[in-house]
Amino acid sequence: MSALGACLLGLTGCASVGADPGARENAPATEPTAQWQLVWSDEFAGSQIDTGKWAFDVDCWGGGNDEQQCYTDNPRNAAVRDGRLVITARDEQASGPAWPIHMRGDVADPDVTATRPFTSARLTTRGNASWLYGKIEIRARLPQGQGTWPAIWMLPEDDLYGGWARSGEIDILEAVNLGVACPQCPTGREDTILGTLHFGGAWPDNELASTEIHYPQVLEGFHTFGVVWSRGQFTWTVDGEVYATRDAREWFTTSSDEPGAPFDQRFHLILNLAIGGGLPERRGLGGVSRENFPKAMEIDWVRVWQCGSDPASPDTCAIEGS
Repeated sequence: MSALGACLLGLTGCASVGADPGARENAPATEPTAQWQLVWSDEFAGSQIDTGKWAFDVDCWGGGNDEQQCYTDNPRNAAVRDGRLVITARDEQASGPAWPIHMRGDVADPDVTATRPFTSARLTTRGNASWLYGKIEIRARLPQGQGTWPAIWMLPEDDLYGGWARSGEIDILEAVNLGVACPQCPTGREDTILGTLHFGGAWPDNELASTEIHYPQVLEGFHTFGVVWSRGQFTWTVDGEVYATRDAREWFTTSSDEPGAPFDQRFHLILNLAIGGGLPERRGLGGVSRENFPKAMEIDWVRVWQCGSDPASPDTCAIEGS
């Protein structure tokens, strides 16, 4: 564990990072050592979203969390500008499918629609790229405001162990309500980031292991959020510093006794900006503030490496800041 403060949710109290919020704004990306091999990336150097890498999830489901946005494929909600992917949440009502595409065959009326007060976008590499083990890093600038919920996360490509959360979920980065008044935060403003695993049984018998830290730097500029995933272990980093580690003794699936399951299968990457939902609305000032829309999550680049000697065991590949 580095000097970054961490808390295990429900187990310990949160520590904080007391540095100047702007000090790490231009921190360099975590560069791979000679053993790390870049296997996939998007630098967003073109003028359009690369549909050979990304697909849109289009629905008004609410993510199973009662989120308040419809996800669209409208360029107003996701576009490449100035070498960055910009996901924009807007205060505008929209209607669309009430169920995500993978659930529409499981409901009596798959064509039913829903209406939500906001629009945003959710992009996924599902069907285009997925990985088993590696180092995944994303350089991004996060939005602020009560009710904002940017997320960088992963879901299994094939749900080998069954539906959520038996097949697992990897949350590389989540943050809610950044910048709002927070008496317990070092700067007096919400500055918490989270890294989480979901596993166990099917909902509502799912479980999670989550770490959150105060990171005042996140309120200013771009930062690099990452996870190193190997057989039986995850390590979370921010700006190259380790802030959490989990091993296979801390997770399981009710569908298998295989060591490491469910995190022994290929996962794809998801980038989204949600508005509202249980996590942000229960925290901070409560609910969703409609001030200062639109809100934007900007992604400078996405990079995936694997350890050349053995992707399942990156011990020979350095984890900076560990």
